[in-house]
Amino acid sequence: MAFLGGLLALLGLATSLFRDAEVLGIPPLGLGIGLLALGAVLVATGLLRRAAKRRHRIVTGEPEPVGSVFARARALPRLLRSGRKEGYPGLPKSRMALWGFAVVYLISPIDVLPEFLPIIGVTDDAGVAVWLLTSISAASGLFLRWERDRAKLPPRST
Repeated sequence: MAFLGGLLALLGLATSLFRDAEVLGIPPLGLGIGLLALGAVLVATGLLRRAAKRRHRIVTGEPEPVGSVFARARALPRLLRSGRKEGYPGLPKSRMALWGFAVVYLISPIDVLPEFLPIIGVTDDAGVAVWLLTSISAASGLFLRWERDRAKLPPRST
């Protein structure tokens, strides 16, 4: 939501600065200010929602993902290996199967919405790609936390 708000604010700024003619009977300055205000409200709402979700995760004791984007990308092979062989509890086989289906769907020439349809033809691929990337990022962040917490535990005596 914050990203969409930023885009709307940028569009409003560009409209008020560079547009000369009216848009649907609305003066460009008025439309630009309206879009800028709407964008600012959406940015603030998105940031507040993000902070509320984070507070909720902390209160409920839900683990917070850690690591930068690059650290999470480097952890992905270890995550997949641990999910298959070592029994990492945070990665069920069903999630790995969904990731595999998503990759096959993105690579496959067969789509739910054909690519030749303007604009909406790529939305299904974009949606699947966004879901896949966010799911992998969250899972690898949780895996990095699990590795870090496991390294802090004393070794078990046998």
